[in-house]
Amino acid sequence: MTAPLIIIGSGFAAYQLVKTVRRQNSEMAIQVFSAGCGGEYNKPDLSHVFTRQQRAADLISMTGEAFAQKYDIELYAHTPVQEINGEAHYIIANGKRYPYCKLVLATGAKTFIPQIKGDAAADLITLNSLQEYSDAELRISNSTHILLMGGGLIGVELAMDLARSGKQVRIVEPGAHLLANLMPDFIATALERQLRSDAIEIECLSYVTTIEQGADGLSVTTSNGVQYQADCVISAAGLVPNIALAKQAGIEVNRGIVVDKQLRTSREDIYALGDCAEINGKVMAFLQPIVLSANTLASQLLSNSGELTIPAMMVKVKTPGYPIQLGGQYDLTSNWQVSFSEQGVIAKAYDQSQQLTGFVLTQDKVNLAFPLLREVQCAK
Repeated sequence: MTAPLIIIGSGFAAYQLVKTVRRQNSEMAIQVFSAGCGGEYNKPDLSHVFTRQQRAADLISMTGEAFAQKYDIELYAHTPVQEINGEAHYIIANGKRYPYCKLVLATGAKTFIPQIKGDAAADLITLNSLQEYSDAELRISNSTHILLMGGGLIGVELAMDLARSGKQVRIVEPGAHLLANLMPDFIATALERQLRSDAIEIECLSYVTTIEQGADGLSVTTSNGVQYQADCVISAAGLVPNIALAKQAGIEVNRGIVVDKQLRTSREDIYALGDCAEINGKVMAFLQPIVLSANTLASQLLSNSGELTIPAMMVKVKTPGYPIQLGGQYDLTSNWQVSFSEQGVIAKAYDQSQQLTGFVLTQDKVNLAFPLLREVQCAK
């Protein structure tokens, strides 16, 4: 009997691969191992749960059991994998061996938690998964003052959602401005102005050093020596790919699990995709590259063909009070052409040869995103 395809993980990447394989092949035996319940949900919805007053259970679009039945897979829920034997082609979960013909690592990423001192440092909340939200939802619901560590994409989206649900929110960001890894400072300044008008407090060039339990909640001290009172502290300080299993198996890792354009790791018959995979030196924790990766990997698994190509793509910042769309690529060497108006900002990035490489749009100008994306793609 042929060993099955085994997928470790049950997030968007894993289930996108299952769906893609099943559209092309209904016979392949597939086993999915999940540390959680295996339910299908849309992870980006975690940025909207507070204004929508959703519980964790409300986010599940299909239970693990229903997904397994619909797509004809064996789901091992609440079954974390302890070991991979790449030479003998098996994994170990709950002390039992499970052989595989091909193995896919879709282990995702975890929230980065910086070193923090204090007797309440362990009370830090993370919201990078359905289980984490389920564990923290009651505590957040009962909180009035919330401090967010990190002003990147996740931190900004959570801050606006929490503020709109009636919470008093403060962002502490180590960088010079919010969304420093995604956009130039002249866009971030306008976003910060909007957030402050929503009563969100922002402290940049600072980070949390200590969290202590006080009589009236948590006492939080920053690197600037400022103290704040909070009912809870949420870390949104970025993501770290889950690479421990890959390292144990002797697979090449860097920031993520290193894969080639066929999603192959350095170990034969082992692949990786999603937030844990490093492609061309980059970890791309966005839906579009994950969908494209699933398409490529399905072709590899079924017909040994296909190569991943990542086109210019867009990112939508989910801040309803100040909509932002990013597209293409830009960096510190880009030349910017910027137009400001009451309707929003149009910022176009050009390279040294004056080719359009990317853009940032805000407010009403986000409706120009698709025409500009096509222009970027044609310029390549």
